[in-house]
Amino acid sequence: MKKVEKTPINPQSPTDFTGIETSNPAKAAAGVKAVYSSFKHVFGAMPVQRGLKALLHLNQKGGIDCPSCAWPDPDNERSKVAEYCENGAKAIAEEATTRKVTTVFFQKYSVAELSQKSDYWLGQQGRLTHPMVLHPAQTHYEKIAWKDAFQLIAQHLNQLASPDEAIFYTSGRTSNEAAFLYQLFVRMYGTNNLPDCSNMCHESSGSALGETLGLGKGSVKLDDFEKAEVIMILGQNPGTNHPRMLTALEKAKRAGVKIISINPLIEPGLLKFNHPQEVRDLIFGGEKLTDIYLQIRINGDLALLKAFNKILLEAEEKKGNVLDKPFIKEHTEGYAELVENLKKYDLEKLVDDCGIPLHAIEEAAQLLINHNKIIVCWAMGLTQHKNSVPTIREIVNLLLLKGSIGKEGAGTCPVRGHSNVQGDRTMGIYEKPKSDFLNKLKEVFQFSPPRKHGYDTVEAIKAMAEKKASVFLAMGGNFLSATPDTEFTAKALQNCNLTAHVSTKLNRSHLVHGKTALILPCLGRTDIDYQVTGNQFVSVENSMGVVHSSQGVLTPPSETLLSEPAIVAGIANATLADKHFTTNWDYLISNYDHIRDLIEKTIEGFDNYNRQVRQEGGFYLPNAPRDKKFTTDTKKAKFSINILHTIQLKADEYLMMTIRSHDQFNTTVYGLDDRYRGIYNERRIILMNEQDIKGAGLQIYQVVNLHNHFGGIKRTAERFIVVPYSIPARCVATYFPEANVLVPIDSYADISQTPTSKSVVITLEPVVESGKIVLAK
Repeated sequence: MKKVEKTPINPQSPTDFTGIETSNPAKAAAGVKAVYSSFKHVFGAMPVQRGLKALLHLNQKGGIDCPSCAWPDPDNERSKVAEYCENGAKAIAEEATTRKVTTVFFQKYSVAELSQKSDYWLGQQGRLTHPMVLHPAQTHYEKIAWKDAFQLIAQHLNQLASPDEAIFYTSGRTSNEAAFLYQLFVRMYGTNNLPDCSNMCHESSGSALGETLGLGKGSVKLDDFEKAEVIMILGQNPGTNHPRMLTALEKAKRAGVKIISINPLIEPGLLKFNHPQEVRDLIFGGEKLTDIYLQIRINGDLALLKAFNKILLEAEEKKGNVLDKPFIKEHTEGYAELVENLKKYDLEKLVDDCGIPLHAIEEAAQLLINHNKIIVCWAMGLTQHKNSVPTIREIVNLLLLKGSIGKEGAGTCPVRGHSNVQGDRTMGIYEKPKSDFLNKLKEVFQFSPPRKHGYDTVEAIKAMAEKKASVFLAMGGNFLSATPDTEFTAKALQNCNLTAHVSTKLNRSHLVHGKTALILPCLGRTDIDYQVTGNQFVSVENSMGVVHSSQGVLTPPSETLLSEPAIVAGIANATLADKHFTTNWDYLISNYDHIRDLIEKTIEGFDNYNRQVRQEGGFYLPNAPRDKKFTTDTKKAKFSINILHTIQLKADEYLMMTIRSHDQFNTTVYGLDDRYRGIYNERRIILMNEQDIKGAGLQIYQVVNLHNHFGGIKRTAERFIVVPYSIPARCVATYFPEANVLVPIDSYADISQTPTSKSVVITLEPVVESGKIVLAK
């Protein structure tokens, strides 16, 4: 084994600057620049023929489901030229690249040396090609045979005192077939420790919607957007995070829909959309999207929603016919209690708490008063606060008051981030499974699944930190970079005896590891998946409950790669060999139809799964709220009482939210530019109100350290560049994962336990070197 000088392992991306440049923010999203960027990424990562083949199959019926976001494909018409967005093209470039990380690469670089590289650099090295192992006291990963890797995992799992000492994490890109096998194996092994990325993003949505409507999913379809009268978008930046949503918003605008956008930042993607395939847009400069833009304070959403609901009730009292009283009477409960509670709130105080002038609130509320077909969309700008669940429940209150659930052009629309995060949960990836689901597993597979609730993501990190868990297995994702409190999480992972990651690309989670570490490289969405009975396809579920197929068309980067289902089967065969279960794992992965047959027997809504998933465009899962049915304990939708607590800042404190740049998706960094916000070649930035910069005695491009002191613990993110931006006073924004170190492990949403990555209280400290302040430019 090659020896190198011992270098400390760095759990964070390096603090080196890369040369910041700034310009005025863009005034519209997409357009010719998006096309150029797409082709630059794709054809810079692979030969033209390979790139074209991938793009022409992307999001087509029977083609490749985009490994990026979970925005739905149109049910009928689809562009044959490009049914994808700029970020989808970047995701394809990242996955289908011909660059490779081979065994020679791991001989060249030690783990410590790799930890000094940036997240961007790590991702740009290419696809993983061989299973790799890092034994205790070694400095370099080395090749391991698949059989030996599976036996090593089995050895660690089977020597634990309890199955609950193992944690099985899942990323949102895992297919239905892999997710179903994964949860089946884990429960046969004996635990419900199945945390997933939902815990860190839309768990708050599921908690709020499940409690009030009986289903933790959205209720709208894609074509509802054109049938709506008002669309309200909160805490979401579709221009970067879900660019194909802009097409739906453009169609809605042309159908006469009014759009209200609510966000602390002025996001170009909410202002105007320049459709790159529309001649009309290219000639006339695109379609204006937002009619009313409310630039809210961070975490002011609950106050604003209460203000809306209070104004609706007052309008009903004055003139009537504002609320849908028949709907309220027949389908809801708790209306009288809501009315009494809202009377206790002072409108002027709500205005002050949300930071939006009363006249602007009243203008937006008038649209809600005058219309009944209302869709409310939201993303992580709402779900990652301490009061996220009450905030989303207040959205439900608004929609119930207007009868805007269970009708065309109206309903809830939580916009999911990862491409199959909703499908994974449907397949049983959940630490708190319902009894009905466990009973079905028992009936179909003839074993007794564990009933004790498992760890969610926050609880899993704490369990590893406290040495209550010592084996960590991740099915995809970049756990270290995605989770809060980076230094704390890193130490927790290092406590483990074994960490193992199923991955397509190298990431920071491979470099901060347990005593023994495994990298298990898998096929991606774009890769041909050949099993003993021939080429296979997998299935996924999008944000609106459509289940459809995805089939790779490209030659995999290595013959040694296994599919995710095959990796799960290999681990299960090795681990459960002496457990006397009747499941034939090799039979299941020989033809994925066999897996889908078992899903059909186990999970409601998957009747004739293999036939339905082969239909063009797939099929919709049952959605009771969409049909004006509510599967709560009382069979009625529930109004809720949501107490407002505002975050009080000290004189030197700011409220920080973490955001994505335009050149990233979740923790994957495609490049160093944030084109729409006018920031180039740098990620270590903090966006600040210009008056706040002056008030703090700072300069533009000054370098500062960021501190969080939650729970009496000092957390520091070093060397961030101050950049002025249109953001409310005392509010700041930084990119993740660089700022995740500031998100406290013990600060999370009530009920959902989602980390509060969008409301972190920080202080700033100027960086001084040789007695002088430091400027980055």
